[in-house]
Amino acid sequence: MKKNWDNPVEHVMPAEARVPAEVRIGAVAVRPATVLAPMAGVTDTVFRRFIRHASLFTRDQRSESRDQEAEIDGVDADISNARSGCGLIMTEFTSADGLARMREAKRRRYLTFYDDEHPIGAQLFGSNAETLAEAARIVEETGFDTVDLNLGCPAKRVVGCNGGSGLLRDLPKIGEIFSAIRKRVSIPFTVKFRLGWNDSQIVCVELARMAENEGLNAVALHARTREQGYNGQARWGWIAAVKQAVKIPVIGNGDIRTPEDAAAMIEKTGCDAVMIGRAAPANPWIFRQIAQYTATGAYDVPGVADRYNMIRAYFEMLLAEETATRELPRDARMGDPVGKMKQFATWFTHGVPGGAKLRAAIYHAHTGDEVLAQVEQFFMARLEAGDNANAEPTGIPENEPAGLADAILVCD
Repeated sequence: MKKNWDNPVEHVMPAEARVPAEVRIGAVAVRPATVLAPMAGVTDTVFRRFIRHASLFTRDQRSESRDQEAEIDGVDADISNARSGCGLIMTEFTSADGLARMREAKRRRYLTFYDDEHPIGAQLFGSNAETLAEAARIVEETGFDTVDLNLGCPAKRVVGCNGGSGLLRDLPKIGEIFSAIRKRVSIPFTVKFRLGWNDSQIVCVELARMAENEGLNAVALHARTREQGYNGQARWGWIAAVKQAVKIPVIGNGDIRTPEDAAAMIEKTGCDAVMIGRAAPANPWIFRQIAQYTATGAYDVPGVADRYNMIRAYFEMLLAEETATRELPRDARMGDPVGKMKQFATWFTHGVPGGAKLRAAIYHAHTGDEVLAQVEQFFMARLEAGDNANAEPTGIPENEPAGLADAILVCD
């Protein structure tokens, strides 16, 4: 299944439409109305906090956009969702079956989050109603603000267990799951799904109505079928159809790479919030850019120096996390950060002149220090040559070193 971009449409910024400053999912205020999509193998604790820092406003920028965001009384921390461009952060999706069987130490690893990540949601996948309900109870007890059910992942190993988008072929079963989870938890409960299994089985409107009737607090639609995978154009018209069919908040997902795309989705569909997945590793500034445009009518585009500082900061965060968890029980450790470095470099260096050479060098590195050395050498040479041009991120091309592009499983 191809995981690269296949989106020929480039949107211009609408004259009036903007991403809303806030959407409420049950009692949870999401400010601004942007969501980091759950991505398996990507949105771990380090990546989520990295995105938080990447989208953080300075105090001056926050004062300029005060009319666009709600004030938080009594909160002085520099880092909070309402003061950054990302309104809701979500975990990488987690198997409900695995969560129910895990030892406590391993469970903490999968459900770890920091205080500065609120509001944060945990996403679950599975096919057994009672197991999912029990996993949702664990999520609530752990302190998450929301729990989300994944009905969108198209990966064969997930669909093969009737999880993710595999359940789209069985709406009565989905209804049982909705009911079981809603009875077990009091925190906001949401669902993320696709249009349907294929073009002859489009179920998104019916599914959204079912979710509303079962007491769910919001729905998120990735406007492709399972059969499409990540190919072709996301069909935003179905997001508009879902929005017209229900009164609960509708979150739009699919083909948002730029602030222009985000605003265009709001204009074309009327959705209440936007969810961004694959664009975030390629352009960690995207949430801040959206909020900047909403507040000022313009946004910053990173140059080579910005990219150098950002990739180095993320890699240093990975190494620090690995060191901090080294003495914990095996199930609670982060593990080798080199794989994460290679994964992130695949996304992040596209659009950078000569980036393919850096990706190849990183792919053949064996230690974190070797990866950092390659990054240092690559970017310093360009900065010393006076190259600090802006670069627009693109997707994963077909000619990456074998195995590198396939290392990333995304489920946005």
